[in-house]
Amino acid sequence: MKALSNIKGDLLGGITAGVIALPLAIALGVASGLGATAGLYGAIIVGFFAAIFGGTPTQISGPTGPMAVVVASIAVLHSNNLHVVFTAICLAGIFQIILGFSRVGKFVNFIPYPVISGFMSGIGAIIILLQLNPILGLDFNGTPVEGLLNMIKSAALVNPDAALLGLFTLLLVFFLPSKITKAIPAPLIALIIGTGAAVLLNLDVKTIGEIPTTFPKFIFPTFSLKDIETIIPLALTLAVLGSIDSLLTSLVADSLTKTKHDSNRELIGQGIGNLVAGLFGGVASAGATMRTVVNIKSGGATRLSGVIHSLFLAGVIMFLAPVASKIPLTVLAAILIKVGVSIIDYKFIKVIKAAPRNDLIVMCLVFLITVFDDLILAVGVGVVLSSILFAAGIAKQFEINFKDNTFDEDIDKKIMTIHINGVFFFGSASQLMSRIDEVWENKVVIIDCQNIKTMDISAVFALEDLILTLKSKKIKTVIIFNNRKLAATVLKLGVRRLISKDSVAFDENEARQNAINLISLE
Repeated sequence: MKALSNIKGDLLGGITAGVIALPLAIALGVASGLGATAGLYGAIIVGFFAAIFGGTPTQISGPTGPMAVVVASIAVLHSNNLHVVFTAICLAGIFQIILGFSRVGKFVNFIPYPVISGFMSGIGAIIILLQLNPILGLDFNGTPVEGLLNMIKSAALVNPDAALLGLFTLLLVFFLPSKITKAIPAPLIALIIGTGAAVLLNLDVKTIGEIPTTFPKFIFPTFSLKDIETIIPLALTLAVLGSIDSLLTSLVADSLTKTKHDSNRELIGQGIGNLVAGLFGGVASAGATMRTVVNIKSGGATRLSGVIHSLFLAGVIMFLAPVASKIPLTVLAAILIKVGVSIIDYKFIKVIKAAPRNDLIVMCLVFLITVFDDLILAVGVGVVLSSILFAAGIAKQFEINFKDNTFDEDIDKKIMTIHINGVFFFGSASQLMSRIDEVWENKVVIIDCQNIKTMDISAVFALEDLILTLKSKKIKTVIIFNNRKLAATVLKLGVRRLISKDSVAFDENEARQNAINLISLE
């Protein structure tokens, strides 16, 4: 069996990925508002099902920063009924399955980079801001900006033990020598040392609390009609974000393994994982880049590595839950700050001075809306604005040239050719009518469409309006197409009823002859 062809490598890769996943799953579970146990359940369940059914054999899935932030926003809205949150996670999984079966996986790659950059950097900033209170031992539950203000207002209430332990943990996760972290991940070292210090020194710090050692209980999906307005958009956000997160990680895996993932199957696998996670109290999860890279570099090559990663985490819950329950929240906050810092898109920031202005505007706007307003709105505004700016840029490349003909001096003054070049679409269609007054002195206008790269229906209607306007002035029209398929499409959309059979040509000579014939008929 192919799944058993690399047992040794998969065993090492899966366990190593599990070791890295442990502190992150716990920390992101807490950050999501659902607790450490939910984070571990999410890593185990989604990691297991995505490994079996997904389209990237080496992918390791689990809670990620972006997914935790979205889940946290749902948890804040429905803090009095967490069943609604898990229902939203189930719906997100169903949406991902639908996306996979609809074969839209490849289209996720068309989301503009500035949108992804601004969103991911915004998520990183949110994670950092949300940990400012926990790392100082302060209680708070609200938005990132409110958290920052609360930290400033509550400076006198800072827990010295928590603050010192948090600072110490930050130093560990950021400054441990690479020689050490290559062997043992910095978050795991920080988790062990930070927890050990809190226990040995009997520090007055809050911990994550009890972790159940039993199998998770089934949570029946439930929500009221009034919840639909908030649940469906947030579930869609989870689905789209999880899909983007996972497929970007799949591309990283492809580059390391020199293989090609199946994007649609990956969405189905992630969807199944999130659906089951929602039914058993797990945090929504996605493909995790760092864990996937570690798995591959440690020898993981098949789906078995992802399964082993999940089994390792399940073993931790069963046998080490009492130890894990003593992990201080301030230690997790420090680890999450490191996660937030790593999510920020430094690649874009490094080239920000040389970046195109439009891309910079989109990135900054998406970042600001993500941090200060709404995650869904941020992505929506970013995609729409990027599309408008892109259309405006393409429209500038559209050219219309009006030229008198020179093949016959007597007929010359009666025929003009309009050369249309570039992408003829809604963004450039208006340019055609804006110069119509340049042709009034002619008997026939040849519209040369040979150099049009593509046309949309707006362009066809603009062409139709031009022909109608010329017709009202007793000016006949000849259209040159570069291929018969384009001609057939344009004619079917309504142009056929406006022109005669002789008004269609497929080269300049034919068009010239048709124009002469139309003049001679007068």
